[in-house]
Order: sequence, then structure tokens, then C-alpha cells
Amino acid sequence: MLYLMNEYTIVLSFDDEAQKWYAQNDEIPLILEDFSLDKLVHRVKLAVPEMLELNHLPKTNTYLSFLMEPQAVMV
Repeated sequence: MLYLMNEYTIVLSFDDEAQKWYAQNDEIPLILEDFSLDKLVHRVKLAVPEMLELNHLPKTNTYLSFLMEPQAVMV
């Protein structure tokens, strides 16, 4: 039996001016912010099933990957 995975990539970025982390995915749709990266990832894992349900997207066999955007370095 073949199981299809529903994979969503959550993009993580840091805003230097606001000193906050942001998580975003346009497919689900999802955007969250937090001062702590660990707390933000935890919140994403809690929010995704609810957002999938609200947007009538399949909740089974869901896989999340996290992509951290590169940060610009001022020299």
C-alpha cells in the first residue's frame, strides 16, 4: 500500500529590527512570530494541524520541514 506524504516547508527568518523569529508557509497558510526560535518551532507544530483543518487540507501523513533563511551580516 502506497502512502502519500503531505509535506510542507516552513520558512524561518529573523528580523533584526524587531528581534523576532518568523515562521511562514503560504500553502497552509501560516505565519507566526516569537522571540525564541525553540518556542516558535513548538508553536508551529501545534498550529499546523488546526490550520490544515480550517483550510480543508489533509491532516494525515503530514511532514514538516523547516528552512532557515540566511541572515545578512553587516561588516
